Amino acid sequence: MPRLRQVPRPEVDPAFADLFEQFFPGGKDPVTDPGTATGTPGDWWTTMALLPDVLRAYWEPYQESLRGDVLDPRLRELGVMRAGFNSGSQFVFSQHCKGARRAGVDDAQIEAIPGWATSTLFSPVERAVLAYADELTVHRGRVQDATFAALQAELSDEAILTLTYAVGEFRFFAILTRALRLEYDDVPERIVEVPAPADT
Repeated sequence: MPRLRQVPRPEVDPAFADLFEQFFPGGKDPVTDPGTATGTPGDWWTTMALLPDVLRAYWEPYQESLRGDVLDPRLRELGVMRAGFNSGSQFVFSQHCKGARRAGVDDAQIEAIPGWATSTLFSPVERAVLAYADELTVHRGRVQDATFAALQAELSDEAILTLTYAVGEFRFFAILTRALRLEYDDVPERIVEVPAPADT
């Protein structure tokens, strides 16, 4: 159950009417009837609707980033999938597996994302993107010179900035969905004490 109040469809800012119709067709109210057209619970949207400016700040740049004018969408989705995996977000990882497939990443590569470093399925530029995503997310931005040089050998500065923004953005969204227990990240804490047998 999400930790914050959700905004019912009739109370959603009218500026997002088309967006909500895209995800919740037929005027469906996802608070009383959860589920999106893409199969998720949908409580990301109803929670973000608490602050229309926050929802707008997310949605408009996201739509712009999908155009692929600066960065190959395949590379963007590889970085975002890895960010979701590293952040332990089932929601970000799962949704961007689908986004990666739409962008042309094949299923074998998607399945290899968790152990990409030992996989032979990735090209040099894809490996550079995945290493960069690891250093942005796991190492909190401590990107090594060799990793950055590998990126610059393949991508423009504009593409690297776009990738950096996308990976950082979805690292944040992964944290947000876990903290607020949204979508597929509505799970109980799994790192807990396991009781020992009574006689020990």
